Amino acid sequence: MTRSASVLFRRLGRYYLLYAAGFVGLVVFLAVAERFGLAPRWIGQIFLFSTIAIYALIGVMSRTSDVSEYYVAGRRVPALYNGMATAADWMSAASFIGLAGTLYYAGFEGLAFVTGWTGGYVLVALLLAPFLRKFGEFTIPDFLGARYEGHFARMVGVFAGVLASFVYVVAQIYGVGLITSRFIGIEFEIGVFVGLAGILVCSFLGGMRAVTWTQVAQYLILIIAYLVPVVILSYKVTGVPIPQAVYGTVLHDLGVKEVELFTEPRENDVRALYRQRADDLARKISELPESLAVERQAQMQRVNELRTQGAPAREVATAERTLRDLPRTPDEARVKWERARQESLQRSVPPPPHAEAHPGPDQASRDSARLNFIALSFVLMVGTAGLPHILMRYYTTPSVRDARRSVFWTLFFIFLLYVTAPAYAVFAKWEVYSTLIGSHIASLPPWVASWGKVGLVKIEDINADGILQLAELSLNSDAILLLTPEIAGLPYVVSGLVAAGGLAAALSTADGLLLTISHALSHDVYYRVINPEASSQRRLVITKSQLLVVAVIAAWVASLRPDSILFMVGLAFSIAASAFFPALVLGIFWKRANKWGAISGMIAGLGITLLYIVRTHPFFGGGLGNAWFGIHPISCGVFGVPTGFLVIVVVSLLTPPPSAAVLALVDKVRLPDAGR
Repeated sequence: MTRSASVLFRRLGRYYLLYAAGFVGLVVFLAVAERFGLAPRWIGQIFLFSTIAIYALIGVMSRTSDVSEYYVAGRRVPALYNGMATAADWMSAASFIGLAGTLYYAGFEGLAFVTGWTGGYVLVALLLAPFLRKFGEFTIPDFLGARYEGHFARMVGVFAGVLASFVYVVAQIYGVGLITSRFIGIEFEIGVFVGLAGILVCSFLGGMRAVTWTQVAQYLILIIAYLVPVVILSYKVTGVPIPQAVYGTVLHDLGVKEVELFTEPRENDVRALYRQRADDLARKISELPESLAVERQAQMQRVNELRTQGAPAREVATAERTLRDLPRTPDEARVKWERARQESLQRSVPPPPHAEAHPGPDQASRDSARLNFIALSFVLMVGTAGLPHILMRYYTTPSVRDARRSVFWTLFFIFLLYVTAPAYAVFAKWEVYSTLIGSHIASLPPWVASWGKVGLVKIEDINADGILQLAELSLNSDAILLLTPEIAGLPYVVSGLVAAGGLAAALSTADGLLLTISHALSHDVYYRVINPEASSQRRLVITKSQLLVVAVIAAWVASLRPDSILFMVGLAFSIAASAFFPALVLGIFWKRANKWGAISGMIAGLGITLLYIVRTHPFFGGGLGNAWFGIHPISCGVFGVPTGFLVIVVVSLLTPPPSAAVLALVDKVRLPDAGR
């Protein structure tokens, strides 16, 4: 390490140590203030606005008009801090908010996310990061354009990178909307754009330089916010504040509790009612359009009867709202009733035991669960090694050696969260099963109503006994982590802390993704293809304008409340895996890979992946009945990746080999030289 690098490293250490101490001091201050009567509403607002203000301040202080600083932070980010920034860039709303919820519902099956995401960094370290840093330049399409001789491969890379990053960033902004709407008390759609302002302040002014130093600050907040609640919960339940070490005993007790709940008579009665509802909906769907007309006529008659009988205004208003919400057309009714039927069917069967591997009622179901577990792990692993916004981070280190070290630090920092996520799910489920289920619905805690307003908690007393059964409770998987402190009865300051951590996770990843998209459009399309003579100032103006446009479009899409965060992120991984991984790996390790092979392989892999999404996802009118080998839509990249490898190899062998200049580039990228 040079003297200047050593000075920078020590100075950064002092700054971030003071920053972490200040944040801990803020948490302690708010905890004391809550004891003296500070309203929860103020605690949530102070947490969110103070952290956004800090990120904005870092963004303003890091503003730059230098192209190298804007695109790759001047290539002088120390390995430790680049690892921390990459971990924040990586641990999006999917990891922070969605992972615990997925493990809560899927149990053992959810570990596919943990194994896939962590295993992906092994591939990054061995196959990509050091070689891309050796190549230099600014973006992944830069490498594709140079390695595969021209703009055709570059433009295919731009399209795939923008598509994967856009799907990913919509999920992050959706997470921002969830947090701001719940903890500031504003409408979800408005919360999306409030969060967008925080994203833009960091990335707009300083590019990668501002985003890097902001992401380090965001990592410190999100890891504190993730660990503190589960440590408190672990101590509350077991008396030991090390959740990673003791959640196994709670998991055993949870298994006993599951047997008790799943065999409880009233629970079985409730599930029978949901099964009956599903059958009724199936009948109504089969009798369309007559059934819709009958339904509308019956509801109109009920409204008239209530008005004639002088029923209370609230009851009349409820009946009128039910009439107003009825589907207007048979096609709309078919979609709406089928969705309700699937929900009722899901509630009619007990959830799988948390610790059971590859559950299912028969051997075929268990084999399908096992196959999907492997497919999802594979897609997440190679998708990690193909995500442009992650691979771009390794352009920012001073040397190849620092790029390798950076991957090690990234693994360490994400390990802190991923080793804790299973404990989070177990403790949260234990609290729900042991303290919430069986309670009187009239005396449920206030958080049920507040989260119900956001649409993430639903309770239906279908058997009208006034007692909450497990099947009558619906918790959105994206809300499990955010509401765990309230479920456990922890002080509200802990909930505010978790919200601040979730916001940090979503903002950090959104910043990196928006930079990836804007850099691809401005650098790879405008500068490399349209106007290679553009000045540095004009390039930065184009980059910032593209950043603003993409951010607004992504926020608008997120305001439409798309699929769950984790599912959208999974699709982004499949897209990135199928489009980039074969072309990048073969481009580095197989000299015979040529332009036409890479272009054909990227298009074929991406095409198969998108086709499978359309065939199997309900949004496009598909379903699992169209699935190949029963693979779920989230793992569609399992078909695209081998297709990409196969097509690249076959087409490359059938077409002329690369030029001597490309072969020299491969040698330069693969051979070490004095640590660079």
